[in-house]
Amino acid sequence: MSGPEQAMQAGDTARFLRAWLADPLAIAAVAPSGRTLARLMTAGIGPETGPVIELGPGTGVFTRALLSRRVAPENLLLIERSSAFTLLLRERFPDLDIVCDLAQRLDHHARARLPGSPGAIVSGLPLLAMSRLDQQEILTAAFSALRPGGTFVQFTYGHVPPVDKAVARGLGLRFDCIGRTLRNLPPASVYSIRRIPT
Repeated sequence: MSGPEQAMQAGDTARFLRAWLADPLAIAAVAPSGRTLARLMTAGIGPETGPVIELGPGTGVFTRALLSRRVAPENLLLIERSSAFTLLLRERFPDLDIVCDLAQRLDHHARARLPGSPGAIVSGLPLLAMSRLDQQEILTAAFSALRPGGTFVQFTYGHVPPVDKAVARGLGLRFDCIGRTLRNLPPASVYSIRRIPT
């Protein structure tokens, strides 16, 4: 890793720590995700996926991975609730559409801002730290926006699927663990979440 990259990573870690101290339940991490986790989160996503939404992009670790997988800028929509992270993202990715809003409104933004229904949603949200109601609202909006067969990709620091069981059952969701990494602070598991066809 080059000197400038190390400096940026150190600065991002400090930003995350400050954000976590200010609102631990909203951030739920004391450091940005690592590159190995970013590769896992974006595996299988590329130009053929079509539009992609990223929820809770933070400092843009997953965003960079999506762009490196040749997701076209016009096909990428970022939704971040933190105004400080939104400003940082707009500086780093001036060609991307970045919205400062709650993830619960993602279906509205998808219809208004994307050229078609997204094939994937990549989530950096702390779903397990959220209430059942918040989880239900976010996932309902997500599967309303996703095209049929689309996937919601979520990481978790635990060893169980990152959604409350009652919420998952009510929405008819299926979970597949697509990888784990110890090279993250803390270690993480990645799940692909799909709606079971009825």
